Amino acid sequence: MKLWRRFFFEWMYFRSPPWDSGIVPPEVVDFVTHHPPGRAIDLGCGTGTNAIYLAKQGWQVVGVDFSRKALSIARRKSRAYGVKVDFVHDDVSVLSKVQGSFDLVLDIGCFHSLSPAQKYRYLRRIGEILVPDGYFLLYGFINRPPNTTSIQPEDIQAIQTSLTMIDQQIGEDKGRAAAWFVLKKKPISFKD
Repeated sequence: MKLWRRFFFEWMYFRSPPWDSGIVPPEVVDFVTHHPPGRAIDLGCGTGTNAIYLAKQGWQVVGVDFSRKALSIARRKSRAYGVKVDFVHDDVSVLSKVQGSFDLVLDIGCFHSLSPAQKYRYLRRIGEILVPDGYFLLYGFINRPPNTTSIQPEDIQAIQTSLTMIDQQIGEDKGRAAAWFVLKKKPISFKD
């Protein structure tokens, strides 16, 4: 990851980043309402709002971010709420410090900001850590020019090589096209 980008995000967390609303999206609440707790990972967790919500609902949660400042805030918030979340400083496209598999992978606004090479590595790791029949909830900006912060049509095609699209909700976020994707890992099938 480029140094200027890392510095930008660290600096933003010393302030109040516009993407850190402190509100759990209704799509996450709806998912949790209809699925039993399991093991979840929140990629690009920021200050931990969604990871903490999942933990409060009985999930075992790992939150990953590359901003040390965001993770410091997240740890402080989780202690204040009295929940345990394992917050990890790592690159979401590598996940070298993450162990085990997950029933849920949550990404709210992280994937869309990765470079094409990072997206490729990220998707490969998702395939490795997501259990068969596990879910991937992805939110991001869409339909923007290539090389901008956006989920491109070819990204969705790449995701669907190992995951099945369950639901897709397209809308707007501050005047920009955005979408929620609910995907499920294809079960392992053995041929005779």
